[in-house]
Amino acid sequence: MSQSAPFVPQIRLYQNWLRDTHGLQFDSYDALWRWSTTELDAFWQSIWDYHGLHSPTPHSAVLAERRMPGARWFPGAQLNYAREVLRHVDAADAAGCPAIVSENELGEVREMGWPELRRQIASVALSLKALGVQRGDRVAAYMPNVPETMVAFLACASLGAVWSVCAPDMGTAAVVDRFKQIEPKVLIAADGVYYGAKALDRSATVQQLREALPSVQKLLLLRTPHAAAQIAADADWSAASARDDAQVAAFEPEWLPFDHPIWVVYSSGTTGLPKPIVHGHGGIITTMYACGLHNDVGASYSDNNRGERYHWYSSTGWVMWNSQLSGLAFGATICIYDGHPGGSKDKPDWGVLWRFVARHKVTFFGAGAAYFTNCMKAGVVASDCGDLSHVRALGSTGSPLAEDVQRWGTAQLKAAGARDPWWCNISGGTDFCGAFVGGNRELPEVPGQMQCRQLGAAVEAWNEDGRPVIGEVGELVCVQPIPSMPLYFWNDAGNARYLSSYFDTYPGVWRHGDWLKVGEDGGCVIYGRSDATINRQGLRMGTSEIYNAVEALPEVLDSMVVDLEYLGRDSYMPLFVVLRPGVALDEAMRRKLGDAIRAALSPRFLPDDIFQVAEIPRTLSGKKQELPIKKLLLGQPLEKVVNKEAMANPGCLDWYVALAKKHAQRAAA
Repeated sequence: MSQSAPFVPQIRLYQNWLRDTHGLQFDSYDALWRWSTTELDAFWQSIWDYHGLHSPTPHSAVLAERRMPGARWFPGAQLNYAREVLRHVDAADAAGCPAIVSENELGEVREMGWPELRRQIASVALSLKALGVQRGDRVAAYMPNVPETMVAFLACASLGAVWSVCAPDMGTAAVVDRFKQIEPKVLIAADGVYYGAKALDRSATVQQLREALPSVQKLLLLRTPHAAAQIAADADWSAASARDDAQVAAFEPEWLPFDHPIWVVYSSGTTGLPKPIVHGHGGIITTMYACGLHNDVGASYSDNNRGERYHWYSSTGWVMWNSQLSGLAFGATICIYDGHPGGSKDKPDWGVLWRFVARHKVTFFGAGAAYFTNCMKAGVVASDCGDLSHVRALGSTGSPLAEDVQRWGTAQLKAAGARDPWWCNISGGTDFCGAFVGGNRELPEVPGQMQCRQLGAAVEAWNEDGRPVIGEVGELVCVQPIPSMPLYFWNDAGNARYLSSYFDTYPGVWRHGDWLKVGEDGGCVIYGRSDATINRQGLRMGTSEIYNAVEALPEVLDSMVVDLEYLGRDSYMPLFVVLRPGVALDEAMRRKLGDAIRAALSPRFLPDDIFQVAEIPRTLSGKKQELPIKKLLLGQPLEKVVNKEAMANPGCLDWYVALAKKHAQRAAA
C-alpha cells in the first residue's frame, strides 16, 4: 500500500456508517463500547448490516435467548463461511490482488489468485463428496501452514462438514487424543514437512493415525518430497484439487443454519482430555467481523486499503491460524510462512519473518509476543531486512507484551521506513475464537497495554467478592454472551465439561481464566493465567497431557508442572517429578523426560527446569495442588494460597516454600 494513499481506520468507517444510517453518534470510544455491550440486538444487527451479510431466509430475532451458555443468535438465518470468502473473488481479481502468497524455509514462493482459489475449493469439495463426506461429517486434518490447508478447510465448510486440524509438530498421542473424540470420517494429511532446516518424514505418523482412528474411512494425502516412504491413500491432493469442469464451475457453497458447526478446536484444562470445542458458522462470521474493526484489516482492492496484505505467523494448531484465514473473508491478501520463525537450532536467525514481510509488502505483521521478545534479544535490525515502509500495523498476542519490546518494535519499524506503525495488541482465546481486549487505531497507545475492551465484549475484572473493579487486577469475566461462544463440547453429556470450564465460579457469567486490570482510561493489561493451564507462546496445553507423557515412564511415580507467567518477562515452567527409589535425576533421566514430552506433545512444552521431589502436594481427595504451588512460586504467602487441613500431605510444603524463596531471589537478581 502506498503511504500517500488516503486511509481511514475501519472502526471510524463503521462509526461513520452508524451516524449516517442510524443517527448514532458517540462522544468517546467508551460510550460506543457501552452501547455495544448493553444494546446487544442493535449492535450485532449493525455488524450484520454493515458487512452486508445475506441470508436466503430471514432471522426472526438477533438474540432470541440471552443466557450463557445456550444463547440463541439469529434464528432462521443461513450463512456459510466459504461464501464470505468467495464473494470477494471478482473485485479482488479485477484489481490484480492475489488471494494467498505463501513461502517456506526453502525459499519456494507461491501465489494463488482469487479465481484459482475458488476453483480449488470447488474441486476439493467435490472430491470430498466423492469420498463420502456429507453435511455434519467430521474431517480431520494433519497439515502444516500451507495454502492447501486453507483450501481444505474452505472446501469442508462449503459442504457443511465439520473441520478439525492439528499441526505436524504435535506428537501422535496428542493428535489421537483430539481427533478420536470427534470420530472423523476422512483424514487429510501431509506425509512430510520441512521445518527448522530439516526435512521431517511424517508418513509413519499418518499411518499410525489411521490405525488409531477407526472412524476414518478415507485418507486424502498431500504428498511431499520430505517423506521417506510412499504410503497408500484413497485420494491424492494433486488429483483432488485439479478438477476444472462444468461441475466445478457451477459449484456453490451450501446455505447452512446460523448455528451449524464449522469446526472443532481444542483447549486444554487441567484434567482429562483436551476439550473439543464446537463453534458455529454464523457465530464465527459475526464475531470475526466485529474483531476486524479492531484489527483494522480491510479489503486489498478497496480505495481505503489498496494492497492490504495480512500476515499473522502461526502454526495450524494455534487459533491465530484461524485469524490468518479470516483475512480472506475481509478480502485481504493473506501472506503465510511455513517454517520456523527463528531459523534453526544450529543457525538461529530471527530476521526470517522480517525479510518475508519486506519481500511481500505485508501491511499487517502479527506474531506471538514471545516472537518479538526473541527478536529484540537476538538484536534483530529491521532496517537490514529490507524495505518495511508498507507496514502499518504490528499485532501481538499469546502472552503479555513487555513495554520495552513494544518500544523496540516501533523504533525498528520507523528506522526501516514505516511512517506511523501501530501496535494491535490483543488477548482472547481458542475457547471462543475471538478477542476480549484489543486495539483501536484511534486511541492513544500505551506500550505494554491493550488499548480497549472489544466492541460487543462485556468484559470486566472481578475481585474476590465477584464485583467489577477498575485499576485493580481481577478475574477476567464476560457478563454478556458473544455469538462465537461455543455451541457445545463434542460428546459432552449435559454440558458438564462446558459448564465446569467457564461457569463453575460464577454461574451464568463466563470466567476466562486470565488475570486482567482495566485502567481508568479503558486500557487493559493481561497478567497471565489465573488457573493452572499451561500457556506456552499462546498455545495452551492441559497439565494432564504432560502427566500422561512423563508418568508413562516406569521411573516416574508422580509429577506436577506449573507455568509461571510474568508481565514483561518470559514465562517459567518447572516440572516436579517423584522417581522410583534408586532412580536419580541425572542427565540421562532429564533427557528421557524431555524426549517423552517432545514425542507425545511438542518441543514447545519442554520444561525450563526439572526438580526431583519427595512428594507432590495433594488435596484430601487426591488432586494435585497445581494452582496453590503456582501462586506460591509467584510470591504469594503460603497461608493465603493453601489450606493445610484440606491436604493429604501438608508436610511436603516446606520444600516448595524454600524453592519459592530461592526463585524470588533469583528473579530479583
